Amino acid sequence: MNIEPKDIISRTILTPTRGQLSNYTHSLNPFGGCAFGCSYCYVRQLPVSLFRDEEWGTWIDVKTNAAELLYKELKKAKKKGPIRIFMSSATDPYQPIEHKLELTRSLLKVMLEEKPDFLFVQTRSPLVVRDIDLLKQFGSNTRVSITIETDKEEVRKAFSPAAPPIPARMRALREITEAGILTQATIAPLLPCSKEFPIKLKNLASRVTLDDFWMGDGSGGKRTDKLGVKEIYEKMGMEKWYDPRVVQVIYNMLKEEIDQKDIGISQKGFSPN
Repeated sequence: MNIEPKDIISRTILTPTRGQLSNYTHSLNPFGGCAFGCSYCYVRQLPVSLFRDEEWGTWIDVKTNAAELLYKELKKAKKKGPIRIFMSSATDPYQPIEHKLELTRSLLKVMLEEKPDFLFVQTRSPLVVRDIDLLKQFGSNTRVSITIETDKEEVRKAFSPAAPPIPARMRALREITEAGILTQATIAPLLPCSKEFPIKLKNLASRVTLDDFWMGDGSGGKRTDKLGVKEIYEKMGMEKWYDPRVVQVIYNMLKEEIDQKDIGISQKGFSPN
């Protein structure tokens, strides 16, 4: 899909957090919208998407003044106490347009000048490996999380056809881990997977976090129901997977391969600690 990005001047760049992100003080979104357009994305049910004429996944707003704003807002915020940043909560900081614009990279450079107490980078794009040189400079005060919601490419294509392939994400996560950066394999939301999934994740990241629609969409699964995600399960003949009990089954499978202390669940699994 050919998406024409729109340059905008943003009034603010650091957003105070609450709810699922209450372990952080601020979220940081370099872009508005997301080219990956995943069918299950809870942002589809937020005002930023609901009050937009275009469909989610077909538009991108580029916050051209993001770096300038971040420098000013970080200096001000740090005077009030510790700063823990989640990047990003409503977009992907490494979606395709970032390859050309390097907007997210410019924000990392700002944060190396005015370091937050902790930076959590959430993406599903292998492009994040480009910035290993900068991410290493944060030391133990950063963690890179890559979404790997399944190990089945046919499942990924059904739910998020515009998102990067799973094998590419796994390779990127391994490369970042081997670079000495704290990492996280994020199974969120949990999608149908194979019995070998836990084995594939073993030693891939510093820790694994597991989440599903009922815990993770901020509404007990109501937002997800409105998105029609269940219909995708039914079309694939996998409706038995659309059940809040499945997460416990996969958790037990993970424990057989990965130390329990390295497995997180939902909100606690995204904690800075």
